[in-house]
Amino acid sequence: MAIIESKEFRDSISTVSKTGERVWLHPKKPKGKWHNRRWAVTLFLLAFMFGMPFIEVDGHPFFLFNLVERKFILFGMIFWPQDFHLFALAFITGVISIVFFTVLYGRIFCGWLCPQTIFMEMVFRKVEYLIDGDYTQQRKLANQEWNTEKIIKRTLKHGIFFGMAVLISNTFLAWIIGKDELFRIISEPISEHIIGFSALLFFSGAFYWVFAWFREQVCIIACPYGRLQGVMLDQNSLVVAYDYKRGEKRAPLRKGVERTEGDCIDCKQCVHVCPTGIDIRNGTQLECVNCTACIDACDDIMEMIDKPKGLIGFYSEKGIKNGEKFKLTIRSLSYSLVLIALMSVITFFIFKRDKLEITLLKERGASYTHLDKGYIRNMYKMNLINKTFEEVPVTLKLENKEGFITIVGQNMVVPEQGSLNTSIAIDILEKDLDILKTEIKIGVYDETGKLETVKTNFLGPGL
Repeated sequence: MAIIESKEFRDSISTVSKTGERVWLHPKKPKGKWHNRRWAVTLFLLAFMFGMPFIEVDGHPFFLFNLVERKFILFGMIFWPQDFHLFALAFITGVISIVFFTVLYGRIFCGWLCPQTIFMEMVFRKVEYLIDGDYTQQRKLANQEWNTEKIIKRTLKHGIFFGMAVLISNTFLAWIIGKDELFRIISEPISEHIIGFSALLFFSGAFYWVFAWFREQVCIIACPYGRLQGVMLDQNSLVVAYDYKRGEKRAPLRKGVERTEGDCIDCKQCVHVCPTGIDIRNGTQLECVNCTACIDACDDIMEMIDKPKGLIGFYSEKGIKNGEKFKLTIRSLSYSLVLIALMSVITFFIFKRDKLEITLLKERGASYTHLDKGYIRNMYKMNLINKTFEEVPVTLKLENKEGFITIVGQNMVVPEQGSLNTSIAIDILEKDLDILKTEIKIGVYDETGKLETVKTNFLGPGL
């Protein structure tokens, strides 16, 4: 921002002192209308995270991301690695979404939707306030000698922290391996689930370390999205910002003296409440996660001194500078149209997705075989992957040539959520083969009709 003469604040971070030591942040307990709105969003997201892995539809998970078996279930529909094109489109859509929301709203995702912020500020920090008190009491407790009070509070707090980390770890694994497998790991002897129990222990320790020790440093120094923010923001981006034109020049409030300075009374409540320890009045900074705690804190002060609220709010740099209201730019509208188009394409592919993924290949190293009555035989390997929760019996028919298809060794029934590998023999009269390679079409049918037509080459003696 143009009002800041010194840029020294950008040369350091709030969690590291000048001597290189860790500075523990103790932000003031936030309250206000924006904080209440965050609570509503948080409750919805927590209910989604802790509830979805345990919801089933027709006996099957509603959501599952089984990386071990490479099986994914979204909204009750199963997806396999063969649906890679859908995952690629979803990834591109996600990138466009990040760019779009950052261009428009800065790091609004970080403050309102990111799991790190949700758990740190709206769960773990709340427990800390409950046990250690508000920020002044926390600082006092941190600086006092290890006595009975401090030992009891630290033991209680970190015990609860680890218990919550274990709960998060169990839920996290439920998303990956499913609730049934998770319940088996929990209820059966550890010796029967060494890998599963080790994973639970590892993730519990990792979550505890992040939320009990590393904390806000994830957002400040570890998260790559914070670095990308500086590239994607521009003067039209809507971010949590300080209206310096209204607030400057800062000066304490003095009773009985006519005020000629700006509306900012330099109370530093916006600094005390910030979970990353920055001063929002210095301008847009990488550490700001748009949590809106400073808006609530400043609005409270403005109300107390009988000044209009909104000294800190959602503004763009251009809007503050020119006194303009926020409006969409051509770039923002372009991102919106691209995002809508990508989501439409993904939706189309999902609902038009075939229930079977079929691959037909020639037997390796095999040519052709002469049979009686003038027939030529080719051998093929067929792989069928069932993308549904019901077994699918299939039949095969030659569509553009007269001949026979023989299944080698088993019935053509593809198991639910499974695959079928089989060999098939195709016999065609030699007189119908007029070239060395003849394209043939094989129709794959179930009880509802044709599922797909598979094309391949049939080798023969040629002319």
